[in-house]
This record gives sequence, C-alpha cells and structure tokens, in this order.
Amino acid sequence: MKLLLVNPNTSGAMTRAMTESAQALAAPGTVVTGRQPSFGPASIEGHFDEAFGAAGVAEQVRLAQGEGFDAVVIACFGDPGLDAARELTAAPVLGIAEAAFHAASFVATGFSVVTTLARTCLIAERLVQRYGFERSCRGIHATDLPVLALEDDGAAAADRIEAVARQALARDRSGAIVLGCGGMTGLCRTLQQRLGVPVIDGVGAAVKLAEALVGLGLTTSRHGDYAPPLPKAWAGWAAPLGPRPAG
Repeated sequence: MKLLLVNPNTSGAMTRAMTESAQALAAPGTVVTGRQPSFGPASIEGHFDEAFGAAGVAEQVRLAQGEGFDAVVIACFGDPGLDAARELTAAPVLGIAEAAFHAASFVATGFSVVTTLARTCLIAERLVQRYGFERSCRGIHATDLPVLALEDDGAAAADRIEAVARQALARDRSGAIVLGCGGMTGLCRTLQQRLGVPVIDGVGAAVKLAEALVGLGLTTSRHGDYAPPLPKAWAGWAAPLGPRPAG
C-alpha cells in the first residue's frame, strides 16, 4: 500500500518527523511518502494560515495524481483542504482530527483535546461540531505552545502537554486525551505512559484507519459533492493545477 502524507505547512522538519512516525506505525508493506506545499506558512495557527494550508494540500494531492497512492492523510489538526482533496482523488482521504476523534470514541466515553495556542481552540471546537462529536468531546485545552516550539524542545513540550492534560482529565472527567497538533505525534507514547490513559495521536490514527479502509476496498464516493472538480479555465500561479476543459 502506498500512503501519501501531506503536511499542510512548509516546515520540512515537521514533515520528516510526521512521516517517520507514520512509517513506524504503518503495517508491513505500507510505504509512507511525506510531502508539503511549495508555498505557505511554516506553521498553521489561525484562519489565515489555514486558508493557504488548504490550498497547499490541494496542490500536493493534485500533483500526486497518477502516482498510484492508495490513501492520503492530511497531517494538520485543522484538517485543511479535506473536502478538496476528496474531490481530487478516489483514494480514501483522512484528516488527523477526524481520525483522532473517531479513535478516541472507540476507547472512552469522553475525551479532551490538548492543543497548541488558545486561538486554535475555536478551530478545533468547530471541527468537533462538524464531525458530530459534541457529546464525546468534553473540553478543548490550550498549552500556549507555538507549533514550531514542538520541534525545538521536545522534553519541555512533553512536560507542558502533560500538565495541561492532567488538568483536563480532572476538570472534564474524560477518559482519554486527543493530541491537537500533528507536531505532537512523537510525544504520544511518552504521554500515554505518564498519564495512564489512552492518548490519541491523529497521525497514527489516520494511518491505521486509512489502512483499514483500503483493506475493505472502500474508496471516496464519486457521487454528489465529491464528484471530480469541473474542468474550467484557471488563471495565475495556480493555472497548471486546474482541471483542463475539453478540447
């Protein structure tokens, strides 16, 4: 199985770290290829960043057409560009937030999300509502760690995430923690050992769920709003990415 992992930001270090983590969790025979946009922010920490991240995801999925990828994982907790990617490919496309919420609901009656900056909490809250997990998600908590700080000092980041997670478990009466950033993937096992509860990393959850969907022979529907994009003229720097009109 060939799996494409798209990091919607332009941090090469984060792309490599998430790809390595995904490959370590993947089943034998699954090959994970990590890519990132050719443009956009080094981290995604707000709506403006996310708009460019979504375009970057669309760019990379479009460029990967014809390479035979069996599934795609969007490795940012905002799931930017998820619907656009599903239009572009029949391969299953999973966002790490949606995958993490589902995985958490399998192992606990309620979960708490621990994320990076406070300003991203509303984005996570909207995803909870979109995916229908309002009854399962009991709280969303910020560590006030910038995304790129996760690359700089993993030990300090783990300590801070652990402290916030402990507060969340007590305050929300949750049974599991969802890590609200793809950059936290390398800390998942350490945090689970420290906290003594299931800790769900969306990158790992998305990889395993993608493998399951491919194993079941399921593909993205080509009916309705996930039908392929309509061919039309495109302008500017994105012109090469647009589906070509007939003739």
